[in-house]
Amino acid sequence: MIEIDAQSFKDMIYIFRGQQVMLDSDLAAIYGYTTKAFNQQVKNNAEKFEEDFMFQLSSEEVEILRSKKLTSSWGGRRTAPYVFTEQGIYMLMTVLKGELASRQSKALIRTFKQMKDFIVDNQSLIGQRDYLRLSLQTTENTRDLLEVRSSLSALDDKVASIVSTLGEVVTKSQLADVMLDFGDPIVKQGWLILNGQPVESDLAYKRIYAQAKHSIIAIDNYINLKTLSLMSDVPDTVSITIISDNNHGMLHLSEFHDLLQEYPHLNITLKVGAGKFHDRYIVLDHNTPDEVIYHCGASSKDGGKRIMSIEPVKDMSLYVSMIDSTLLNQPLILH
Repeated sequence: MIEIDAQSFKDMIYIFRGQQVMLDSDLAAIYGYTTKAFNQQVKNNAEKFEEDFMFQLSSEEVEILRSKKLTSSWGGRRTAPYVFTEQGIYMLMTVLKGELASRQSKALIRTFKQMKDFIVDNQSLIGQRDYLRLSLQTTENTRDLLEVRSSLSALDDKVASIVSTLGEVVTKSQLADVMLDFGDPIVKQGWLILNGQPVESDLAYKRIYAQAKHSIIAIDNYINLKTLSLMSDVPDTVSITIISDNNHGMLHLSEFHDLLQEYPHLNITLKVGAGKFHDRYIVLDHNTPDEVIYHCGASSKDGGKRIMSIEPVKDMSLYVSMIDSTLLNQPLILH
């Protein structure tokens, strides 16, 4: 059994196929199994572990791993190691039973809270696109666990099973140190203030976009791939219009094409802001009875880097004609 702390955890994380993963041998050691016995437990529950939860390394990936991992704890194996994504590790928590498994699962959950910091610290080791996707995937993976106490009824069977196994692991009291410390930790952990309440930054934007029934208009002169990737869950029935002058040319045509290939359901139109906007806004369901306008303290790409707030606009009548005229602007041309 391995005692889990932040440093040992970071040392066990590798990046393969654009995802953060952990080796079967390391996870076996954490849970007090031999690698063979650990993989047998997984095999006995094979229906729970699809390719986005675990996969076997190719021979080329094994060589890459061999160059990174100096110990020989996995050396000499006749078969290539299996690796588990964060989703797969959560699923392991529902498969591995007993007091030790429960204790180690709790330790892993606590350490996962620091995963975003690890991604940021190692950004130089991976490409910008993979960095953004990893950051967003981490937010997506942990979203239900962060909300478990307030929205248990909305959880799917997988997460509900995790919660049943972990008991009181994720509680408001345990999140309080992260959510309510408005010194350096709130910036470091990537939180912002939405409607007067602290919320993880990427999750805050996803919550807002999820409210849209018909359309989303995002007004922001500083956009990049992350700006659009935060909208990846928006259904194809909701149109998205980005109004931006793309200052500093941070969003490139190749990145935009990559995003549309990865999320072909997205219906995105880009228009210039024509130098009219300083602040950032998100407009949901414009010109419908459900219209809501949010004033954002910073660009979504920078959410959580500094203390910022997002608040709904109380008197929307001041903005309607401005938004109507802006929708007639010329298309934004990317390079």
